[in-house]
Amino acid sequence: MNFESKLQIGSGIYTIAEIAKILSLPYARVNSWINKYWDNTFYKELNSSYTWKVERSKAVDFYTLVELYILILLGEAGVSTREIIKARIELSKVYDTPFPFAQKKIIESIKTDGKKIFFKTNNGTISLDGARQFQIDFVKVFFKNLEFDNEFMANKFYPLGKNRRIIVDPTRQFGHPVIGNTNIYPETLYNLHKAGEPTKFIAHIYEIGEKEVLDAIEYCKKAA
Repeated sequence: MNFESKLQIGSGIYTIAEIAKILSLPYARVNSWINKYWDNTFYKELNSSYTWKVERSKAVDFYTLVELYILILLGEAGVSTREIIKARIELSKVYDTPFPFAQKKIIESIKTDGKKIFFKTNNGTISLDGARQFQIDFVKVFFKNLEFDNEFMANKFYPLGKNRRIIVDPTRQFGHPVIGNTNIYPETLYNLHKAGEPTKFIAHIYEIGEKEVLDAIEYCKKAA
């Protein structure tokens, strides 16, 4: 399998800092995983490049953002690098995709007995040994906050949940989080809020509901 990541309209552009903010993860952890896996292990094992340079930072697309979260959870459960690589390659072949952990069937198939992690596939079960507790609840919440396209690949993410109006859509604004069906950045509304503008006034000038403003404020505070 050989996949070359390229900067494409509609695939999203996410720097390490943006990924950390969207997924509410420490910058150092995201940076370490991108360098350790995508730019080292995966590149060598799969002869594929998943990152590119954006000014002084590295960037990845939306699928890699989704995969990163799952792989970090596997790593935190103590699954070895070798096992993660092996599982990712096998799942890529079974589902014919360069991004197996952004695939709906794979994410929803993840099961655990506490230490062992299982992926139920059409070709049988793949199991991984973890040295620590695997946080399956985090996977379930993450899965509920994703939307999938007709090919069952993740195509939208709701950082605060689907009942909130913050959406990460790689086809809009290069994947930057936006408010509902608009192209308004949450930070735009949050900056007005920090400047002392009332919620009702902010909603009025941008012709949106107060709920959208409150969701933007919550998202920015959480991501700070």
